[in-house]
This record gives sequence, structure tokens and C-alpha cells, in this order.
Amino acid sequence: MFDRIYIEEAVREHPRTQTLLERYPKAERIECTRYGEIFNPKRQNFRLQKQNPALILAEKRGTRVLPTPPEYGLGADRHFYFSHMLNCLYDCRYCFLQGMYQSANYILFVNFEDFQAEIRDTVESDPNKSCFFFSGYDCDSLAMDRVTGFTDAFLPFFEKHPNAWLELRTKSVNVSPLLKRAPFPNVVTAFSLNPEPVANSLEHKAPPVKARLAALKKLTDAGWKIGLRFDPLIYFENCVEVYEAFLDQVFASIPADSIHSITLGTFRSPKAVFKKMETLYPEEPLFMGNLELKDGMVGYQEQIERELFERARERILQHADASQFFPCQSEALGL
Repeated sequence: MFDRIYIEEAVREHPRTQTLLERYPKAERIECTRYGEIFNPKRQNFRLQKQNPALILAEKRGTRVLPTPPEYGLGADRHFYFSHMLNCLYDCRYCFLQGMYQSANYILFVNFEDFQAEIRDTVESDPNKSCFFFSGYDCDSLAMDRVTGFTDAFLPFFEKHPNAWLELRTKSVNVSPLLKRAPFPNVVTAFSLNPEPVANSLEHKAPPVKARLAALKKLTDAGWKIGLRFDPLIYFENCVEVYEAFLDQVFASIPADSIHSITLGTFRSPKAVFKKMETLYPEEPLFMGNLELKDGMVGYQEQIERELFERARERILQHADASQFFPCQSEALGL
């Protein structure tokens, strides 16, 4: 899977590093002092690297668990995120990661035990409050799990900390690491979902929507809690009707009591990130028309955004309880 693996000096002897090197014996091995030497230089060709990314094994230093913005939460007392990886196996045109980093190479921070220690300290700092931890902010939580071993390392950890919730955000159909375990309530596998016209045109390399729904159904049948992430909503001709039919399809396929949470949001991007995405893919119709800059963010024109968001919100609430619903753009739309 990897032709090249870069290895930070600090993690050269780490057991997780050694396991990965044994798994890919034919990969060229290149040592570096810090991962930034490879990942951060400017004028890298992101599109070319995306065709055959290298793997960078590194140590995550400094603060590893960060608080989310106040408006980003799922009903717990406190919300945090952590990133054991940077970059994603998939190539979704709307993803902010394409405009965030100079490099398309994958970084895997192998020091999982340090993440877990910081998560434990966060939980124990106020044990009477529930904490939610998002693991899929800078990557897909499950897409490269066969490489990273993330779930095998973190599911047992969260099972021992019932006051700490873990979200696995994903488009992957690799749910076998969960299915081989008995379910426990404080892990939510949250699937990013869009109707086929969006998935087929914009979610490159990601599994088909039908396959994601089938994986979701396997989890609910096994007793796991799932999240539904309709984010970002994408505008196209007849999109309102397509989204309404798609939402009906999704909710008809899963039992209501398996749903932990539902989020909804439209396409938005910081100006600088958007400009880089636009430069990478100047021919992409997503970046042409119906968009405007407001308060440093690029998004759909207000009338378009409002109609799409409102109609989707109304449809969701026909199927789900309001207590399960966490809209991502209520402030922008004045709701």
C-alpha cells in the first residue's frame, strides 16, 4: 500500500512503528528528525501526491486533546477532539483537508498511549461531567484502521471510561473491528452521508452510499449506536427534492432507537482554505457560482442555503426527535 514510509527519529523504536514496518517490508524507509520536514514545505504538488501518498510515522507532541468550538457539540457537558492521523484515504472535493495542508501524505501519530493519558486526565479533571471526544476531525476514523489499529487500541480504553464518549466519524464500510466486539453505549459510529448525485460526483474513492448504509445497518443490528451526519449539504438542480427522498430512505433503513445523534450543515469554508481548494481543482463545478464570501467564510448565497437547510431540517424532524438533532448552522441562518 505504501511505496515510502518516513520515520521520525523519536518513534523509530516504538512498537507500533516496528509493527508497521514489518507489515510493509518492501516500502522505502526514510528517516527524518521531525515530520514537518516532509509535511510542511510549500509548493508541494497535492494532487500528484494524492495519487500515491507516503506514510509518515511521527510523535504527537504538545497538547493532544483540544476543546471544540462552543457551538460544536452533541449534548455532553464538555466536547473535545483529537487527531491520531492527518489526511484522509478519500478524496472528497468539498473537504477542508484539501485546502488545509501542504501535503497529501498521511501522518500517523503512533504514540496512542499519550493520547489516552491526556483523555484520561481530561475526564478525571471533572469526573461529574460527561465528555465527548471526536476522533475524525483531521482524518476518517475507520478508513485506514487496518493500517493504524486505532479501534483495537481505543475501544477497550473507552469501554473502561463510561463517562467519556467517542465519535468515530467515517465514510468507511470497515466496521468489522466493532462487529467483533459486544457493543457498549459510549461509542458512536457517525456516518457522513449524501445522496448519490453528490457522492458520485464529489466523494472520490469513498464507498458507495448503498454500501455505507449497509454497513450502518450491520452496526445497528449488532446493537451499536450510530450517528447520521448530513454535512455538508450540497446545492445542485432539484437538490431539495433529492435530499428529502434521500433522508426518507436513510431513516427507513435503520431503527430509530439506534440513533444517537443527527447533524446537519451546508457547505462552508474559510476563505483561504477555499482559495486553495479552488486552485487545486479549477474545473470543479462545486466551486463555480452560487457561492459568496461573508464574514471570512465562503458559502452558498443566503436564500439557497436557507431553503436547502430548512427543508432538510423539516424532513429530519419528521423522522427523529428534536433532542437527537444538532444543527451546525443555526446561527448563520438565524434559527
